[in-house]
Amino acid sequence: MNELVIKNLHVSVEDKEILKGVNLTINPNETLALLGPNGHGKSTLLAAIMGNPKYKITEGSITLDGEDVLSMSVDERSRKGIFLGMQYPSEVPGVVNSDFLKSAINARREKPIKIYEFYRMMESASKKMNISLDMAQRFLNEGFSGGEKKRNEILQMLLLKPDLAMLDEIDSGLDVDALVCVSEAIKEMQETTNMSFLVISHYARLYSLIKPTRVAVMINGRVVLEGGVEIIDKIDSQGYEWMKYELGIEVAKEDKNMNQVSIGTCATRDALGK
Repeated sequence: MNELVIKNLHVSVEDKEILKGVNLTINPNETLALLGPNGHGKSTLLAAIMGNPKYKITEGSITLDGEDVLSMSVDERSRKGIFLGMQYPSEVPGVVNSDFLKSAINARREKPIKIYEFYRMMESASKKMNISLDMAQRFLNEGFSGGEKKRNEILQMLLLKPDLAMLDEIDSGLDVDALVCVSEAIKEMQETTNMSFLVISHYARLYSLIKPTRVAVMINGRVVLEGGVEIIDKIDSQGYEWMKYELGIEVAKEDKNMNQVSIGTCATRDALGK
């Protein structure tokens, strides 16, 4: 992947505009942290890139290496190397996890993967994610705990080796051990492949483990700030209210005081003593 370029993207859900002119570029081999308060469009952006039909593109463009992503079907986007690790993975009764994973791999190959090769890959990826191989024979996500669902999403990423992995709060609901397991898998891909990552999290702990190369902040349906990891530290300590005074950005909010909303107050960080 050379780059994913988003220009003036407007997206509506049920006739309500969520994204209001997003401009963002994801470069090769970078890890971009996407921050912002809840309800300001982060997950909507990832869903729009992936092609969720619930999200209506009303204006703007998305290109991948110069190709029009918006003209592609969801499976075409996947074959082009785009992957979405979902915040709320769906349970799919009747679809065996291993069959789903094998079909996903084969969709991106000219020749179907050999059975022994697939199970060798499954065994290696399962060990990395601390997932029992028995899960491979269960229905996709059915009866999985929240942590198992998230680790299964990362297992898919390890098997598919996409060019761009978009991870939507992949760390939410994870205990300390599972968080370390997920972050180690991401770091391995950062170090051994040319993958790019677009990562949403409300917890500074994940970002401290995977070390983003760049940070973007989304407020009121737009990307309002881009820069280095120092932005994460500032939001972690001060919330988002400072943007009003320093940048002139009024943060739309519901009930919570945005000065009290931080990305870093979480049990995982306390448990790890960070």
